[in-house]
Amino acid sequence: MYLEHFGLAGAPFALTPDTEYFLNRSGYQDALNVLLVALRSGEGFVQVVGEVGTGKTLLCRKLMSSLGDDFAAAYVHNPFLDPIGLLHAVADELGVELSPDAGQHETIKRLGAALIASHAAGRAVVLCLDEAQAMPLETLEALRLLTNLETEKRKLLQVVLFGQPELEALLACPSVRQLRQRITFTYRLRPMSRPALETYVAHRLAVAGWSGRPLLDRPALDLLHRVTGGVPRLVNVVCHKALMCAYGRGDMRVGVDAVAMAAADTPAALAASGLGARWRGQLMPILGRIAITAVAGALAAALPAATG
Repeated sequence: MYLEHFGLAGAPFALTPDTEYFLNRSGYQDALNVLLVALRSGEGFVQVVGEVGTGKTLLCRKLMSSLGDDFAAAYVHNPFLDPIGLLHAVADELGVELSPDAGQHETIKRLGAALIASHAAGRAVVLCLDEAQAMPLETLEALRLLTNLETEKRKLLQVVLFGQPELEALLACPSVRQLRQRITFTYRLRPMSRPALETYVAHRLAVAGWSGRPLLDRPALDLLHRVTGGVPRLVNVVCHKALMCAYGRGDMRVGVDAVAMAAADTPAALAASGLGARWRGQLMPILGRIAITAVAGALAAALPAATG
């Protein structure tokens, strides 16, 4: 609703991971560099850990788009599968044809043949597993056995595990200690600092088409960092609502009041920031009503265009 009002060509704070909005700030670029160096060195397992909303999936997609033609990438976004289910998912990603009732032995045999063929063609195979903390222990062990295939110089299958901090507890289990010992590189994604958040917001707005002076003023950015803790997903949610509020009031800039309204309507942001229910409870009687009015105004403003 607010895109035309602010002269934007796209939605700057959509939650869908879009590599066009990938920001080469220190944390993400460092993580990407670590992953690329590790994979090009032929390392077997690499691990990326980050809290919910810190940008793991976006980093994963950026990695896959950055690998080049000398890599074949497979992506499994939901590894909460039994061993045979994971193997079938990997086979599907790599274009390996299997009969529906193919068992573990046949599946591994066919996957092994595909990996050898890919290596002979000069292409390394990388498997990216998102939400890896959800993997059952027996599935992790099956994954380790699959990566046993190797030449004298490198692994035929390299694996990147993207997961929440619970992944570290999972890998600490004695039954997967062999896999844990094979993880050669680990990177931890952390929430953004206040300067990084300002760069992040400006970057996403610029990609979406904003070319004027900073759309969010300094006090608004200060509060945005306070209420989101610098977690990118929460920053996107609060910014989206703050833009709606500013649009509903006819404002051409987003001030601290719009961010406060958006924050009051986003309990997850307050929880992440440590401000908690008390702060939200104090804001809601005043700002909540203002926010509702602003959103209602935005809808009313959009209605003539929609019906016309």
